[in-house]
Amino acid sequence: MIAMLGRDLALGVRAGGGFGLGLAFFLIVVTLVPFGVGPHPDLLARIGPGMLWLGALLACLLSLDRIFALDWEDGSLDLLATAPLPMEGVVSMKALAHWITTGLPLVAAAPALGVLMNLPAPAYLPLTLTLLLGTPALSVIGTFGAALTVGIKRGGLLLSLLVLPLYVPTLIYGAEAARRGAAAQAYGTPLMMLAGITCGAIALLPFASAAVLRVNLR
Repeated sequence: MIAMLGRDLALGVRAGGGFGLGLAFFLIVVTLVPFGVGPHPDLLARIGPGMLWLGALLACLLSLDRIFALDWEDGSLDLLATAPLPMEGVVSMKALAHWITTGLPLVAAAPALGVLMNLPAPAYLPLTLTLLLGTPALSVIGTFGAALTVGIKRGGLLLSLLVLPLYVPTLIYGAEAARRGAAAQAYGTPLMMLAGITCGAIALLPFASAAVLRVNLR
């Protein structure tokens, strides 16, 4: 499992679909929002948490189609299906590699990019906490969507249509917790709901993804 994780991390960085692409897209979105909204610091501070969360969600979405694509193209996925390793473990390592190469850099960059959105000082801790708790759910849900569309030529659009509705609860609770933190309000309830979504996704979706992959590989 550790060797597989290291291989996926190396592929994610070298293939150009992980760290660099997601982080660059996140930076572009956050940089362009002030130009579109205009020089209104109060407005930027109000919409900042939601825009940062939306940018992180879309950045994660960019690289989902590459989670299984390379293994499908070179036949490695068939070998993994017949290996003694459980398919659920394979899927979990794929999701973890995606989070490390895509989600974790976004968590690290969000506080710095929050300066561009004129976020108040109390907003940075809840923003970081929500992204740290919520981005694993984005990767796990995205892995499930990638398993559904594996082998489909040009399935990126279909993958986006399948995954985006599943991302909505994570976006709602993550942005709400960050917004409440920015307003110096109690944000424990949406934060716990966000943690519950992440824990539920990690507990259930690897089994669903593995079952879908077994069906697609028949």
